[in-house]
Amino acid sequence: MKSRATTICCLILFLATEYSHSRFHIRTKDGDKLQGPERKPKTGRIQEKCHGPCSTSSNCSQPCAQHFHGEIGFICNGNKWQKSTETCTSLSVETLFMDSNSASRLSVAAPSITLHILDYQAPEPIRSVAQGIQKNCPLDYACIINAVKSSEATSGNIAFIVELLKNISTDLSANVTREKMKSYSKVANHILDPAVIPNWAFIPDKNVSSDLLQSVNWFARQLHIRNEPEHIVDEFFIQTKGFPINNNTSERSLSFSMNLNNTVEGILGIIEIPRQELWKLPPNASQAVGIAFPTLGAVLKEAHLENAHLPRVVNGLVLSVILPEKLEEILFTFEKINKSQNARAQCVGWHSRKRKWDENVCETTLDTKNRVKCRCNYTNVMMSFSILMSPISVDNRVLDYITCIGLSVSILSLILCLIIEATVWSRVVLTDISYMRHVCIVNIAVSLLTANVWFILGSNFNKKAQDYNWCVAVTFFSHFFYLCLFFWMLFKALLIIYGLLVVFRRMMKSRMMAIGFAVGYGCPLVIAATTVAITVPGRGYVRRGACWLNWDDTKALLAFAIPALVIVAVNLVVVLVVAVNTQRPSIGSSKSQDVAIILRISKNVAILTPLLGLTWGFGIATLIEGTSLIFHIIFALLNAFQGLFILLFGTIMDHKIRDALRMRMSSLKGQSRAVENASLSPTYGSKLMNR
Repeated sequence: MKSRATTICCLILFLATEYSHSRFHIRTKDGDKLQGPERKPKTGRIQEKCHGPCSTSSNCSQPCAQHFHGEIGFICNGNKWQKSTETCTSLSVETLFMDSNSASRLSVAAPSITLHILDYQAPEPIRSVAQGIQKNCPLDYACIINAVKSSEATSGNIAFIVELLKNISTDLSANVTREKMKSYSKVANHILDPAVIPNWAFIPDKNVSSDLLQSVNWFARQLHIRNEPEHIVDEFFIQTKGFPINNNTSERSLSFSMNLNNTVEGILGIIEIPRQELWKLPPNASQAVGIAFPTLGAVLKEAHLENAHLPRVVNGLVLSVILPEKLEEILFTFEKINKSQNARAQCVGWHSRKRKWDENVCETTLDTKNRVKCRCNYTNVMMSFSILMSPISVDNRVLDYITCIGLSVSILSLILCLIIEATVWSRVVLTDISYMRHVCIVNIAVSLLTANVWFILGSNFNKKAQDYNWCVAVTFFSHFFYLCLFFWMLFKALLIIYGLLVVFRRMMKSRMMAIGFAVGYGCPLVIAATTVAITVPGRGYVRRGACWLNWDDTKALLAFAIPALVIVAVNLVVVLVVAVNTQRPSIGSSKSQDVAIILRISKNVAILTPLLGLTWGFGIATLIEGTSLIFHIIFALLNAFQGLFILLFGTIMDHKIRDALRMRMSSLKGQSRAVENASLSPTYGSKLMNR
C-alpha cells in the first residue's frame, strides 16, 4: 500500500507541475487583439554566419538556435556571407495542441484519482492538424491560437503556419462559422505583421505567399453569414466583411480602411457590385464576402516573372471578393500607398493558377494622385485584386520637349525633302536605277511622315480617356507605316544588288515599280494585318496606357522589332558587298554611270541604316523595366529627328541633287531676267500698244 500511495503522490505531483507550467503560456481572450509589446511578433533568432572562406557564389549552412529545427543558408556576395534561406521552426503538430493535452490529462486524474489513477493511459498522439482540431476545438478552432501567437515569427514558422492554414482550408472548411473565421484570421494575422514581413524573403518555397492568399479565399468561400451585413473579422492586418444579396438588392459596397506601418490615417479600399450585375442573381438569397490585406501585397511573389530582380510593386490594399458565380463585373476604389506624382497605377487581378498579376482582367477608369478606380472581371481563379505602380511609365518634361521639338523638325524636314524631290525630279531620273532610287526616297519620306502623324495622334490620345478600338486603329497605322519605312530601305538594298549583279539584261521600269510597291507596302501590310488578327481577339494587341504594340502579354512588338532588325542586318551586309565589288574595273560607260549611282545609294544606305537600327535598338531597350532615363532621352532624340536625317543624308548630301537644284535655281533666275528684259525692250512696248 505504501508503494501504491507513493506512486499516486508522484503522479499527482507530475500532473500538477505540468498543468502549472502550461498556465503560463501567452493567452488572449477570444476576439481581443494583442496589445502592447505582444502585438509585435518576434522576428526569429539570428544564428552566427559561416566562418569558412567566402568566394563568389559559394554557400554554406548553419544549424538553427536551440529549440529550433532546421537550418540557415548563407551565400557569399561581395566577399561577405549573406543570409539566403531559413527553415528554423519551433512549431509542430504536437506543440500546437500541447496545452490541450495537458489539460485533458489533468481532468482525467482530478475527479477520482484514487479509483482511476492506475488505469490512466496517455492519449493517442495527434498525427494531423485536422485530427487535433476536431478533438480539442471543433466549434471555433481556437485551440491553436495561443501556440501560434507565442511562437517566434521565423521564416520556418511562417511556412509552417501557411501550411497549417492550407490544411485547415482543405480538410476543415465545411460549415465555416463566424467564430471559425475569426480564429483562422488571428492565425493569419500573426504572420502578416510588418515586423515579420522581411522574414518572408528567406522562405525557400516562393509560392508560400500565394498559398496563403488562396487558402484564406477558399476558407472564406465556405463562410455562412446571417441576413444582415456583418463585420466578421477586424484584425490589424486582415479584415473580413460580408452581406446578403439577391436580384432585388440595390447597389452594394464594402469599405475597408486599414493602417499600414503604424500610419495615423488608414489606407482606403472599396468593393462595389453594380446594380446591373445584381439583376443576374436568382430571387433566393446569396452572399458577398470581402477580405482586405494591407501588407500581403509586399510578400506576394509572382511566378515566372521575366525580371525577377525588378518585381512589380503593389501600391494599395489587396482586396479579395467571394461572389456568386453569375456575377462577372466588379468595381474597386484603391487609395494609393505611394502618392508621388509619378506613381501611375495599373489595375490588376491575381491569377491563382498562374500565380501572377494579370493586367488583362482589369481596366483603369480613373487615376488621380491619391486614388484609382478599376473595373475588373471576377472568376473562380481571379478573386483578389489590387493596383501596381506602373513599371514602364516615364514621366519627364525633358522627353516631352524633345519629342515635341524633334517631331516638328522631322515633319518640316520631310515636307522639304518631298518639295526638293518634286523640284529636281526631271533632272535626276535619267536612268532606270536612278529613277527607282528617287522613288525609294519619296516613299521613305511619305512613310515616315505619315507614321509621325499617327504617332502624334496616339500620343495626344493617351492623355485622354482611352477607347480600345480607336487605340487599335492608331497602333495599326503606326505599326504599318514604320514597317514601310524599313521595307523601302530594304528595297533600296535590293536595288543595289540588282545594279551590281545584273549587267546585260535590265528589267522594265514598270516591273521594278511593281516589285518596289509589293515590298515597300505589301509586306508591311501582311505583317501588320496578321498581328492584329492574332492578338486583338484576346485584347493583347496594344499596351496598357499607351497606343503601341503590346510586349508584356503577347509580345506583339516582335512583329515590328524582328523585321526592322533583320532589315538593318541585311542592309549592312549589302553595304559590305558593295564595298568589295566596286573595287573591280567597270564594264562600259553605261555600267560606269550605274556604278556611280549605286555608290551614291550605298552611301545613303550606309548612313541611314545604322541610324535607324540604333534608334529602334534604344527603343526596344526602353521596354526593359528599370531602364535608365538616359536610354529614353536618346531614343526620343533619334526617333524625333529621323526626318532630318533623311533630308540631310538622303537628299542634301547627294551632289547630283545639289547640282540639279543649282541648275533649277539658275534656270528660274534666267527666266525671270528674260521676262524683265523683255518687258523693258521697245519691241515689247510697241506690241503692247498695238493690242
